[in-house]
Amino acid sequence: MTALICNAAIAQVPTRVLTVDGFESQLGTNHYGHFVLCGMLFDRIEASKGRIVVVASLGYRMGLRTIKFDDLNWDNDYSPNSAYSQSKLAQMMFACGLQDRIKKAGKSVAVLVCHPGSSATSLITTSGSRLMRFVFWPMTKTPMVQTAEQGSYPEVMCATEDGLEERALYGPTGRMEVVGPVGKGSLQPHAYEKPVMEKLWQHSEQETGLILSP
Repeated sequence: MTALICNAAIAQVPTRVLTVDGFESQLGTNHYGHFVLCGMLFDRIEASKGRIVVVASLGYRMGLRTIKFDDLNWDNDYSPNSAYSQSKLAQMMFACGLQDRIKKAGKSVAVLVCHPGSSATSLITTSGSRLMRFVFWPMTKTPMVQTAEQGSYPEVMCATEDGLEERALYGPTGRMEVVGPVGKGSLQPHAYEKPVMEKLWQHSEQETGLILSP
């Protein structure tokens, strides 16, 4: 079985930056990049009866809790936190939208969504501001942050285990769902609000030039 794990990410980019394609960097990396990659590889994953694992974040719960279609590139009022949350909500909506389209097309690819919780990875140190790095480092010494290895467990589970639900979010189930044993966590309904989800899909196809039709 083949598993495509969509885990490329940047977070808390301190100043607004655009990708070479002209997208706000967090949305471009965390959402558009995976949208295109999944579209390019979908037929091969289907042929292998494989699955797609989207690595999201509890950050989707923060910020606007919807998609800011009138200013997706954050030309106005850029905020590292808000732009990050928006990109992770877009990932969630992409995964849920892909699940619906695969089911409608009668295809076999499973799409599972997970998050690493609060883990001591290099995410903040490689893309966050100096202040964010300063704040996060002492947190890694507390019980509220787990190891990078522990943060990878939800990805491994979603890539290998059978019997998991698709319309679900897997990750730590301990305190605040940021640390602890891995399992099915809570999934808030704004992550799959149909009108917004459909509009984002159409927008993503238009912006990337890739028509993703399972």
